Amino acid sequence: MALKTKTLSEQVAVVTGGGTGIGRAFAGALAGAGTRVVIASRREKVLRRTAAELNEAAGAERVFPYAFDVRERGACEALVSHAVERHGALDVLVNNSGLAVPETIEELTEDGWDKVLETNLKGAMWLVRAALPEMTRRDFGDIVNVSSQAGKNGYADVPSYCASKWGLLGFAESVRDHARKTGANVRVFNFFPGLVDVENTTPEASPRPGSVHVSNMARTLLYALSLDREVVLEDINIYAR
Repeated sequence: MALKTKTLSEQVAVVTGGGTGIGRAFAGALAGAGTRVVIASRREKVLRRTAAELNEAAGAERVFPYAFDVRERGACEALVSHAVERHGALDVLVNNSGLAVPETIEELTEDGWDKVLETNLKGAMWLVRAALPEMTRRDFGDIVNVSSQAGKNGYADVPSYCASKWGLLGFAESVRDHARKTGANVRVFNFFPGLVDVENTTPEASPRPGSVHVSNMARTLLYALSLDREVVLEDINIYAR
């Protein structure tokens, strides 16, 4: 039996960290394809400005701001409930919220470690835990995790960031195996970008040397989501030559 499918214009997405950088690029690309997108982070003013700009570019109201703290379990659960109750579904979850606290091994602090792990890893766990039952019940969903080359390589100046991104990969593999074993029509994509220029983001701008233009991330997302439901790009490495 063929797996259930939906066009992007029929879907609802949640993009954490959607007000700036990679998250904003993802939200803009999805909105351009007709998807209704909830962008979520702690910075409400930034979210509102971004939503207005992306809606103007799309020529329709497709991007909706939602202020929340990814480090709080209740806030993550409320975000998923909001998407389902207001927009009718949650088809795409993009775990993009992330931060780094530069500390060498000798300088590691509990506060820095906890801040990074709670944001980059624990928050993604709470969101997936809330979203996966909805996706399974509706027999459709995609989970997109934005990791990093630091999720495959260790760097001395950001050990907590590396630990969080390696952990995100392990968690994602577990979610993917769960979907396979239960037969859920849910795919899991992991992005592993190198340096991405999130400052020079206009279409005509040249990225900084050694970085990729953020639009490449957005185009890759749309390509991955457009594949047949039987196809998954498990790890997507993207970086400048």
